[in-house]
Amino acid sequence: MIGAALGSDDRRATVEELWSLQPFASASAASHETTANPIDQILEEEHRRLGLAPLPAADRATLVRRLRFNLTGLPPTIEEQKAFVTDPSGSAYENLVDRLLADPQHGVRYGRHWLDVLRYTDVDESMPAGSSIHFWRDWVIRALNRNLPYDAFVRTQISGMEFSNRTRINALGIRSRRLPRPDNVFALGFLARGATSRSNRDHALSISATETISTAFLGMTVHCAKCHDHFFDPITQVDYYRMKAIFDPLRPQNLQLATASQIIEYGEALRTYETGKANADAAVAALEDSYRTQLYNERVSMLPPEIQRIIRKSESERSTREQKIADDYFPVLRIDVGKIREVMPEEIRSEYDALRKEQSRWSRPTSLPTFLTVEEDPALKQEVRHVLNSGDPNRPEKDRVVQPGLLFSPGIPDFSEGLRETLVDWMTAPDNPLFARVAVNRIWQWHFGSGLHRKANDFGSLVEVPELKRLLDTLAAEFVAHDFDMKWLHKTIVMSNAYRRASLTPTDSSNEARDPSNHYYWRFPLRRLEAEPIYDALLTLAGRLDLRIGGPSYVATENLEGRLRRGIYLKRGFRSQEELLPEFLDAFDAQDGRESCARREETVTAPQAMWLMNNPLVEAVTLQLGERLRSESDQDPLRAIQLGYQLALSRKPKPHEIQLAMNDMQAQSQPFQTLAWLLVNLDEFIYVR
Repeated sequence: MIGAALGSDDRRATVEELWSLQPFASASAASHETTANPIDQILEEEHRRLGLAPLPAADRATLVRRLRFNLTGLPPTIEEQKAFVTDPSGSAYENLVDRLLADPQHGVRYGRHWLDVLRYTDVDESMPAGSSIHFWRDWVIRALNRNLPYDAFVRTQISGMEFSNRTRINALGIRSRRLPRPDNVFALGFLARGATSRSNRDHALSISATETISTAFLGMTVHCAKCHDHFFDPITQVDYYRMKAIFDPLRPQNLQLATASQIIEYGEALRTYETGKANADAAVAALEDSYRTQLYNERVSMLPPEIQRIIRKSESERSTREQKIADDYFPVLRIDVGKIREVMPEEIRSEYDALRKEQSRWSRPTSLPTFLTVEEDPALKQEVRHVLNSGDPNRPEKDRVVQPGLLFSPGIPDFSEGLRETLVDWMTAPDNPLFARVAVNRIWQWHFGSGLHRKANDFGSLVEVPELKRLLDTLAAEFVAHDFDMKWLHKTIVMSNAYRRASLTPTDSSNEARDPSNHYYWRFPLRRLEAEPIYDALLTLAGRLDLRIGGPSYVATENLEGRLRRGIYLKRGFRSQEELLPEFLDAFDAQDGRESCARREETVTAPQAMWLMNNPLVEAVTLQLGERLRSESDQDPLRAIQLGYQLALSRKPKPHEIQLAMNDMQAQSQPFQTLAWLLVNLDEFIYVR
């Protein structure tokens, strides 16, 4: 180990002591002009030092499957497998990498990764942004596909402006403010997601922004500083509320997405509805009025006299206490339609039912499309900010006034560029090593399963300094030198020997004794696929996957026809009284968006096996895959087995696997469907090696 955690002596680390805040140790050695891969340069030195013998490169069939799932979240087609395996050129692997990074499905794959970190959810009972939140998800996917630099990716989601230069000068020497690109307004869904009300009087938006930005982009756990100074890291309670003050002036704001003609049509439809509904309501009310009054008076008369007096007062006559009592009794006094029908004569009841049917015919027109963004409220900006007792906005500590400020910076910054603008300028500055370290570590984790620093959301003093800090620093410095180019970083990682190594360890390997946890990447780690790639692979096997990008999320059903889009578009979320994370996503460790997810678990559980064996979706998939295998093999069992292995596992079956599959098929009345079921229930189907 390079060093132990600083917090082990129960003392808060200083800015000067915290390793993640210090300049890159290898910055001077980093050069983007060198042709050698910096990953391999450093790892080879470590292997020699530790006496490790790295495994050779994996075979091409393994590599094409590994790359395709890693970079797009999808299995390779048979055509892709054949083209890569048989390509004799020395550039075959690099050409494959370039093609997959340019594939629009790459943005879908890494969009899901980033949305886990940024707390995306489709449904949250306290989130007003829910109905249009998918526009933010789609912005993230588009941004990744057009390779928006990482600093601009972050800047746009916080400020709405992707440019760091916010003014420009024309030919006459007149300088003006640059306007944000129109579609970048959807990036602000990141901030709007944290709101729990339209007024934001509960400060939920600013608290969410403070904590999510610190965790996602700075790798710092600041939430405990909401109530007290951080016990171990150089973050005080005042620091927390200084950063929160940057976002306090924000208020959720509806952005109208409808065209002028849609607005006019909606207005006319709304007037027609309001008139017709009012007439229908009046007819029903006129008929039921006497019966409703009779039932209501009967119920009121059963209450204690003092409560009756309050109930019989008008709202304007009631005190605050009396209104609370009246509200408490409202459920008791509410008269349901069924009770009214019971007391009606038969001949009146028929007329009543007809009027009710006419009343139900009127349905409000579908609301116009809107998007919940955020805007700065000038009045809120002028309010004095305080430290909040226990984070409660109703308990400000009046003697502890705070001004907007930045973490690890005791002075008052120059906010002339704007509050959020100044924050992102500081965060994304090339000389802020923390920003680049956190990003590089996340992307490394998504390729290898764990980061060079093991806690992707916590670069504080409680976590040990990474063994391969020099590698992390070198890559981070190179990342900055390459202008935060995320696709450059992806390519650098997957082009390395470390990424291309085999994953299966020889039984006589001494590496296991020297580095049993594979901290020095002498082999590629065996990885279980996440929920969405497994889901997408199932639909791909059935030949039914819909690869369209963007649009609202959809509710998972057991009907295959209703769930053909990629797993990222499955509606997910949470309500206290309802489970909104689809069963499949839950079984395979997906998150519902309540917390920032630094790294998904890779559990192996009985519900996963049961789902792949018995779920109606798997039954529908295996039925269609079985028919595909039967048809494309001309009902030849051997050819069907060979085709099935290529489709499901991207490799040829071994002789003993052919024999086992043959035996299983011969014993079944539906041999090709049986083969399909067998393939999706092999462990290898949900693992990448």
